[in-house]
Amino acid sequence: MRFVTDPETTVKIQKMQERIRWGSSEIQTRGIDQTRLVLADGQSHTQEFSFSVIGDSGSGQHRGHNPQRRIAEQMFAQQAECRFILHTGDVVYLVGSSEFYPKNFIEPYRELLVGGEQYKRLNYDQMVFKLPFLPVPGNHDYYDLSLLYGAIAQMTYPFRRLMRLATPRSVGARLQLDLGWHGSQQGKAYTQAFIDPLWMVEMKGQLGQHLDQHYRAATSTGRCLQYEPGHFTRLPNRYYTFCYGGVDFFALDSNTFNEPAPLPTNSAGQEYRQLLELRRQAIETEMQELLAQVELLDPSKPDEEMQIDDMRAKLQQLEEVQIDIDKQLTADRSIVIDTEQLDWLRDRLIQSWHNPDVRGRVLFFHHPPYVTEATKWHQAQTLAVRLRLRQVLDDVKEAVEHLANDQPIVNLVLNGHAHCFEYLRTVDTGHGDANVNWIVCGGSGYSLRRQRIEGDVLTEQFRMWGDNTLVAKSHLFVGREGHGSAKRRPYSFVKIDVQAGNPVRFVIRPFVSEWFRGVWSDRALSPFGI
Repeated sequence: MRFVTDPETTVKIQKMQERIRWGSSEIQTRGIDQTRLVLADGQSHTQEFSFSVIGDSGSGQHRGHNPQRRIAEQMFAQQAECRFILHTGDVVYLVGSSEFYPKNFIEPYRELLVGGEQYKRLNYDQMVFKLPFLPVPGNHDYYDLSLLYGAIAQMTYPFRRLMRLATPRSVGARLQLDLGWHGSQQGKAYTQAFIDPLWMVEMKGQLGQHLDQHYRAATSTGRCLQYEPGHFTRLPNRYYTFCYGGVDFFALDSNTFNEPAPLPTNSAGQEYRQLLELRRQAIETEMQELLAQVELLDPSKPDEEMQIDDMRAKLQQLEEVQIDIDKQLTADRSIVIDTEQLDWLRDRLIQSWHNPDVRGRVLFFHHPPYVTEATKWHQAQTLAVRLRLRQVLDDVKEAVEHLANDQPIVNLVLNGHAHCFEYLRTVDTGHGDANVNWIVCGGSGYSLRRQRIEGDVLTEQFRMWGDNTLVAKSHLFVGREGHGSAKRRPYSFVKIDVQAGNPVRFVIRPFVSEWFRGVWSDRALSPFGI
């Protein structure tokens, strides 16, 4: 059973390039860099500033309580001190459909939007932010409704009631699955919501005028988009960079370099393939059993309502594992890796290190290379992202080692995908990702996950027959805890204070809104410096 499908990497890249008219003649003749923006807020020169980070937030109401809205309200209380908000992906669940932007994005974040006081009148593709809102796409922002469920939904109104509104006995109503008429259309809804849709401007015959009006910021790599809070708040691309307070920020689309490598063709590879197929069958059986169990529960009873919420979270978790297995089983020698983006990151990081005005570097993208959430560490996609990012950082390290003077190649990496808050630090891995601070901020609204039973230490086998080597340690994990009526759901976001000085230093301030026994409680965790 698959509710959603994930487009192929080639489709994601091609569609996104078409939508922004990547490298068109109008853009090239103007010398425009489509991977860069300038935040025109008049404050980007100050070294001391703060920003907020949220991720995996895009869910609707949870049976009378709304975690995303609760986190938003707590975040807004801190916004007077923050210059911008970073979002680590999965803006809208379950699929990134335009149908769910009003409920799952515009309504909870209405204070951020021009005209937000009348948020029901706002269109998702016409949003203007009062405070810079800078997201990266998550996997759910690319997901589409599977052909089976999409076809049934198109043909039968009763099915739509089953999956969305339904009768009291409906599995879909009990699980509150956000499935509508369609999915993201290969990330089209995300593009229309946040990225400058140049293909639509071109259709109106206004491309040249638009570029001259909004791509006028002068930088060392050419003209680029000028992001103006309250007026024009579009992104130039699915990946991009900007500099603020002497810190270079790099936003990446990890959905196009997370494809697992092909399985070996030897006997060991064949044996592993058989294990994956058995695991996939077991997951399918477990999902069917979960749906059957839901039928026996009554959502009007508080304890059973919490069980239903747990089952929904488990169902989503199993489907993620199923997708990861499918990616491994179908990977072949023709897999596409977004080398253009990875080469861009390598080159821009090297340029950053050669710029004496830059005092630090921050990466943010969806899939975490290091994480101790229950299901992520052993996923093939996690390994793929870790190894490809590591190769980039290795190349940068080789090029700038004489400048780094034992500093990490990047100071901070921010991720989502794992539904928790976590702070980790790598040890001396012998690679360019050594001694880096990693923060996972993926607990801002959707169903939370637990920490893995193996604990807070991450090891890696660098050689096929070698010993497991320590690569990272988790120093703080905030996720689902407890069992039954004593289950705690601590949703989270983080405020990061950037301090003056070179190299850059950060103070990390996590905030938690916890749902426990039908009551909300808000708290700030102890800040820590990195």
